[in-house]
Amino acid sequence: MGSYQLGIYFALALFLLLGLGVPVAIAMGVLGAAGLFIGVGPAFALSFLESLPYHFIANYGWAVLPLFVLMGTLAAASGITERMFRAINLWIGNLRGGLYLTVIFGSAGFAAASGSTTVNAIVFTRMALPEMLKHGYSRSISLGCIAASGTFAAMIPPSITMVIFAILTEQSIGKLLLAGIIPGFLSAFLYAILIMVLVRVKPSISPKASLKKASLKERIASLNGVWEVVVLIIIVLGGIYAGVFPPSGAGAAGAFGTLLLGLARKGLRGNWLMESIRSSVSTASVIFLILMCGMIFSRFMILTGVVEAFVHLICSIATTTLSLIIILSLMYIFLGCILDTTSLMVITLPFVFPAVLNAGIDPIYFGIILIKIIEISVITPPVGINLFAVMSGAGKDANFKDLVTGIVPFFFVDIFTLAILIYFPSLSLWIPERMIQG
Repeated sequence: MGSYQLGIYFALALFLLLGLGVPVAIAMGVLGAAGLFIGVGPAFALSFLESLPYHFIANYGWAVLPLFVLMGTLAAASGITERMFRAINLWIGNLRGGLYLTVIFGSAGFAAASGSTTVNAIVFTRMALPEMLKHGYSRSISLGCIAASGTFAAMIPPSITMVIFAILTEQSIGKLLLAGIIPGFLSAFLYAILIMVLVRVKPSISPKASLKKASLKERIASLNGVWEVVVLIIIVLGGIYAGVFPPSGAGAAGAFGTLLLGLARKGLRGNWLMESIRSSVSTASVIFLILMCGMIFSRFMILTGVVEAFVHLICSIATTTLSLIIILSLMYIFLGCILDTTSLMVITLPFVFPAVLNAGIDPIYFGIILIKIIEISVITPPVGINLFAVMSGAGKDANFKDLVTGIVPFFFVDIFTLAILIYFPSLSLWIPERMIQG
C-alpha cells in the first residue's frame, strides 16, 4: 500500500471513530501515531512522539490561551457578567423585544472578557432564559437568540479560537484579535436589526411591555456594572493596539485585572476563585491535548502526501478567489456539525491554509472569514456545540426542536454577514493595518 492510500484510509478512519463517539483527541492521537509507525517507521515515529509535546507547547505564544480562558471564567464567577447584563437590561429591557436585545449586547460585552462560545452560551442561558420565559417571550426565539449570540466570543477579542488559528498558521495574534472587532460588533448589530424586524412582523414572540421602565437615576446607577468590562477591553485591546504589550502580556494583564475586580467585589468569600482556576485548568488542558494529538495526525497526513494532493484538488476546482472561499465555507459548515472548533482547525488547517496562500488570499482576512464560518457551524444542527451548551444550561426549559427552529433566522443573518465580510475585506483589515507595533 502506498503512503498516499494509507493517508486516505486513516482520514476515513478518523471520521468513522468520531462518528462512533470516540473523543477527538484520542482518535487523532492513536491514528496519527499508528500511521507514523506503519508509514514512516518506528525510529522516526518514536523520535517524533518523544519530542512533539514539549516543542509544540513550549511555543511562547500559547501562554495567552490559558490566560484568556482564566479571564473569562473569573469574569463569570465574580459576577462581572451578571452586573453588565442587569445594566443593559435597565437601559433597553423595557423596549419591545428588549430582553432579546439585552442578550445580544450583553453577549457581545461578555465576549470582550470571555473568549469561549460555549461559556458565553451557558452563562446567558442560565442568567437570561428564566427571565425571558417569565415575561412571555417566545421560547424558541429566546433559545435561538442565546445560542447564536454566544458565538460572538469566537470573533470579538479576546478569542481563544483566534489564538489557535494564529499560532497554527504562524500569523500575528495581535493583528488577528484586532481584526475581529468590527466583524464581531457588526454581527451583534445585524442580530439587533433582525430582532426589531421580527417583533414587528410577528408581535406574539415578545410582549408589548415586558419590564417596567427604569428611572434615569436607576439607569445611571446601573452603569456601575458596566465600567469593569470597559476597563478590561481597554487593558487588553488598547494595550495590543498601542503596542504597550504583546498578546501574551495582554492576556496576563486582562486576567490579573479581572482577578482584582473580582476580589474587590467578592473578596475571598465562597469558592468562586478556586472554581474559576479549576475550570480554567480543565478547559486549557483539554484544548492543549486536542492540539497536540492533532499535530501528530496532521504531520502523518503531510508525510503521506494527502495534504499536497488536497491543495492541488482545491486549486483545480476553485478557479477564482471567491469560488475557493465558497467551497471552503460549505466544507467548514458541514464539518462544524460534527467537530468542535479546536478540532476543526487542527484537522483542516494543514490542508486548507496552503491552498489559501497559493490563491493569494490575505491570511488575516481569511482568518476572519474562517472564524465567521465557525460561528455559523457551532449553531448548525445536528451537532453544533452551542446548541448542546444551551440545552445543558436550560435543562427542562428547552427542547431541541424549539432550539433549532429559533436558530433559523439567526443562521440566515449570519450567512448575510459572511457575504458582507467576504465582499468588503477592509472591514477585517482596517484596524490591524493601523496597529502600532510593540
